[in-house]
Amino acid sequence: AAPPVCPRHPGRESYVRCQRCDRPVCPECQRPAAVGVQCVDCVREQARGVREARTAFGGRPVDGRPVVTLTLIAASVLAYLAQQAVPGFSGRFAFYPVLAATEPWRFLTAAFLHSPSWVLHIAFNMYALWLLGPYLESLLGRLRFAVLYLVAAFGGSVGYLLFASPLSDSWVTPVVGASGAVFGLFGALVVVQRRLGRNLGQVAVVLGINAVLGFVVPGIAWQAHLGGLVTGAALAAAFAYAPRARRATVQLAGTVVVTSAVVLLALLKLALV
Repeated sequence: AAPPVCPRHPGRESYVRCQRCDRPVCPECQRPAAVGVQCVDCVREQARGVREARTAFGGRPVDGRPVVTLTLIAASVLAYLAQQAVPGFSGRFAFYPVLAATEPWRFLTAAFLHSPSWVLHIAFNMYALWLLGPYLESLLGRLRFAVLYLVAAFGGSVGYLLFASPLSDSWVTPVVGASGAVFGLFGALVVVQRRLGRNLGQVAVVLGINAVLGFVVPGIAWQAHLGGLVTGAALAAAFAYAPRARRATVQLAGTVVVTSAVVLLALLKLALV
């Protein structure tokens, strides 16, 4: 009888066989198994039949560093340095209600800017983002967490717009800061913890303190805090309470509905002024 050869490399004799299909397998095609070896074809076939690991809310598990959280912090720090170094940088990207209709990108870019003369502004927001971000990113997955942060940031600007009046200084007063997005993470954290049946005591205390500061400390836009909080909580509810059988579809639909509702509120406000 002819010597056994590897099916993938017919010129190579092999007396070692795959433990799954029992075909000869050369050293190049061997993959370690629990007992003996398997061929690359069997390993690939098994991999297709293994379900991909998912978090409790359908995201891919985050291994290692919280990439999205670190990226958001880095972007905010770089923007803060640009505010210090580039004249007029803040004015080009801050959110002004009076410019909302003609320059709509400001709804989002303002969340990456902070008061150039008050370093504690960016320090507090980035510290809060570092505390909340990795936990939510690990639960939701990177894509859902990034969407949550950006939509909450947008909702924060819309919240300020809704309470601003064309007859007051608020209509032409610039707003900057990641506070709306951070409050969106607070709102999401409350929803997520409740969905998982975990304690909300410490979260409620921290959220309450920050909410009070928005009304007590002058110069803080509590309207943006409120807008981000409501937006983040609504979007997190769509993520957390989506039924497992149709999770991806319901979560996508929830994202579209929440984002569309925020956009619609902004358009209605601008149409009435």
